[in-house]
Amino acid sequence: MTQVIAKIDRAKYKTLVGAGNHELIADEPVPLGQDLGPNPYDFLLIALGACVAMTLRMYADHKGWDLEEVEVHLKQSRVYAKDCEDCESQNGYVHVIEKKLKFIGDLTEEQTQRLLEISDKCPVNKTLTSEIKITTKTLV
Repeated sequence: MTQVIAKIDRAKYKTLVGAGNHELIADEPVPLGQDLGPNPYDFLLIALGACVAMTLRMYADHKGWDLEEVEVHLKQSRVYAKDCEDCESQNGYVHVIEKKLKFIGDLTEEQTQRLLEISDKCPVNKTLTSEIKITTKTLV
């Protein structure tokens, strides 16, 4: 199980984020923060993009396909639920993540189509599209 720790002091929104042996900085863009690192939604998209890219690399390697490189382009937005034609929710807002993939290599149309399908099977993609329960407790 992965444990991530986020710490913030009085320095505006600069937050030290630790995951295992790795430390990163999260921040908000100017004028709220100092833009010293990605904002929380950027980190969410980074996690999804890395997972998709790794999943596609593993799959293509397993199949022996000539996939030289994958680019995962992600964009997050928020729209009114009532304006979303294919969303279940009809109240409030819906978060929309747009995922565009670029494959570099000698791939057939069938291989490209299969990679598009496999991109939805990465664990982070599955987590974001399933029910999520977050519990909150205080640490002593």
